[in-house]
Amino acid sequence: MKLMRLSLVVVLLLLTAVACRAQPEVATPLPPAPTAAGAETLPEPTAVAEPTAVPTLPMPATIAPVATVTPTPEPEPTATPAGVLLIDLEDFGSDRNPLTGELISDPAILQRRPIAVKMSNAPPSFVRPQSGLNDADLVFEHITEGHITRLTLLFYGNTPPDVGPIRSARLIDLEIPAMYDAAFVFSGASTGVNQRLNRSDFTARILRGGVGYYRTGADKPYEHTLYGRLNLFWDQLQEIGQNRPPNFGSNMAFGTTPPANGRPASRIDLDYRWETVRWEYDADLGRYRRWAADQVVIDANSNEQVTAANVIVVYSNHVEDAEICEEIRDGRCLHLSLQIQVWGSGPATIFRDGQRYDVTWRRTNRGDMLTFHDANGAPFPLQVGNSWLQMMPLGRESSVQVSE
Repeated sequence: MKLMRLSLVVVLLLLTAVACRAQPEVATPLPPAPTAAGAETLPEPTAVAEPTAVPTLPMPATIAPVATVTPTPEPEPTATPAGVLLIDLEDFGSDRNPLTGELISDPAILQRRPIAVKMSNAPPSFVRPQSGLNDADLVFEHITEGHITRLTLLFYGNTPPDVGPIRSARLIDLEIPAMYDAAFVFSGASTGVNQRLNRSDFTARILRGGVGYYRTGADKPYEHTLYGRLNLFWDQLQEIGQNRPPNFGSNMAFGTTPPANGRPASRIDLDYRWETVRWEYDADLGRYRRWAADQVVIDANSNEQVTAANVIVVYSNHVEDAEICEEIRDGRCLHLSLQIQVWGSGPATIFRDGQRYDVTWRRTNRGDMLTFHDANGAPFPLQVGNSWLQMMPLGRESSVQVSE
């Protein structure tokens, strides 16, 4: 009898141990993010079980570039009537893209989830011309370590054949997918950034390799050869149950008539220290054309110069994160990860229709996109079309020169 009781105790102990091991490990929530004075703190992301960190992406075998594939052309959208003003999300109806204000010929396109793609911007000799710049609804250009810049592109209304070169994430990419309820495509991340992505509230829609990624096989450093096919990324999202219409927490305003009180701005020079970006207004086109280091910036998909309906300079706190090192050499950290604090509010300058407008940007909640407001607090309308957001540190206003 004693032997039987002892055996039962042992069995119960073993079952308890197995059950304990079966419980997922809950990630420690992130500490509150530092904020600018007077800024509103965003809600913390929901803590989820942290998967194994994957600093680098497993790459598929090299395949032929998509240039050999002829994509099915999408129907041209109906021209935007003059005088259109879109203020509230309801104004967009079922056939306007909330990220550009443009009419969409096939409203079914708006039933898919936006995709944020991380793209390299340096060194120019290896990464330019990039693919997909003119098809992105929004492009964020931001500083990384060492003063170089990198891009995060938002795709929703268009499906270019190629996007890339795709590179590694930075801390700002913990915010952009949340702001636009987007999926995220990237080539990997430093250990610290990757761990935070793993426990973010959008980790389920991060596409970590597999279908959609390919290597060009080009004769250049391996890290600059990764590209992607958006149609396959959307297929992958469909397969994992993540391709649904976005739930935007706020919306930008659009209007085809330039607001009053603008000042002439035919040229903008932005000094990022490693290179100067230039935008020049083309009155015939009604858009700004882009140069970098005095070279025309081209979209490789169309071989046309990159243009934007809106160029938006966003000033915000840029703070080094002491917990994340982006570059270690000889056992010493050379560059800490840079956190760009796009929450709360701050100054911004919008360039549209050859005019300059000084406004305020806002982002109150984590699920809100950046919105823009005039001196009276009213929504400021962007021109209908794509926008480039040039992220600049507070206090660097002298780095932006405007010519009439």
